[in-house]
Amino acid sequence: MNPVGRVGVIQDACFFDHQVQRQSKECPDRLRKLYLDIEQDPSFKRLIRIPVRAASETQICRVHSEHYLKQILAHAINPDPYSYDTDTYLVTESPHVAKLSSGSCLALADALMDGEIDTGFAMVRPPGHHAEIGRGTGFCIFNNIAITAQHLIDRHGLNRIMILDFDVHHGNGTQDVFYQTDKVLTLSIHQNNLFPFTGKSTETGEGEGCGYNINIPVPPQFGDAEYSCLFGTIVQNVIEHYLPQIILVSAGYDAHMDDPISQTNISTDGFYSMTRALKHFAKNVDAQLLFILEGGYNLASLSDSARASLRALGEPLSIPGFLHAPRAIQNIKNEWPSELIQKWIPDAIESYIC
Repeated sequence: MNPVGRVGVIQDACFFDHQVQRQSKECPDRLRKLYLDIEQDPSFKRLIRIPVRAASETQICRVHSEHYLKQILAHAINPDPYSYDTDTYLVTESPHVAKLSSGSCLALADALMDGEIDTGFAMVRPPGHHAEIGRGTGFCIFNNIAITAQHLIDRHGLNRIMILDFDVHHGNGTQDVFYQTDKVLTLSIHQNNLFPFTGKSTETGEGEGCGYNINIPVPPQFGDAEYSCLFGTIVQNVIEHYLPQIILVSAGYDAHMDDPISQTNISTDGFYSMTRALKHFAKNVDAQLLFILEGGYNLASLSDSARASLRALGEPLSIPGFLHAPRAIQNIKNEWPSELIQKWIPDAIESYIC
């Protein structure tokens, strides 16, 4: 039997300081409940807490424009917390907390690359995957996962990084940052016709990045079976063909059946199974694996699902099974450009059709 892995986490009350008086779905209670549930669960007593640190402005500006950073700093001192964006509030503490969110992801990535942990989960906020090079939106200020990927390129010399985003919303910011490079392959599975209304399957990258930006928009009501099928066809094959050195996961749990802002039907067990599959895929190609929290707005299902992923990260490796879901196969055949099918999954679709 494979040994239980060392799971590093970012877990700190500093992330509560980004808050607004007006009710918002993206609030400190998202982490408060998750942190409390972890502390009360004896099965998580072996988690390795990595100290938080702030990203420098230089590190942030390796992904975001200097003009955008100045905008954030200026709006944060505006008396109106929604002066910048109608969803993404900014208060005096917000820039520092956002720097801590991004920088702590870098600390966790460094611990992983230095061999201090075997895998990790950055339970941080505000989330990041909607933050583009020069614009923040969708509750996101700095793009945590993009800043982490760029750090892995700059400091650790990686040149094949995969970002898998299973948040129910398309990771438009991450796509924006890496659209023209093959050093970072982005793969987003998201509900179609949902904010931010991007992420069409035809958005495949430009220049050296052509074919390395993969979008899988799915219809409402897709659930465990369909996602399992997508993992067994597209995700597994892309990983085996791309051979990433690390898989970074934009772990949004708002695709859960109980989440208030989506219509997909993933269960808590579904997120456990996806995490277990990703751990298996990473091991097969000798890749590192690191999760970074994104969305999830039902406090109970967010906590349950994130803890399910944490549990899967720390358990012994096992071989996952995948479900056959005709709706998922048909969705791939209808949505995916033929050049992507030929590049990444030339044999997978037919093998799933009886």
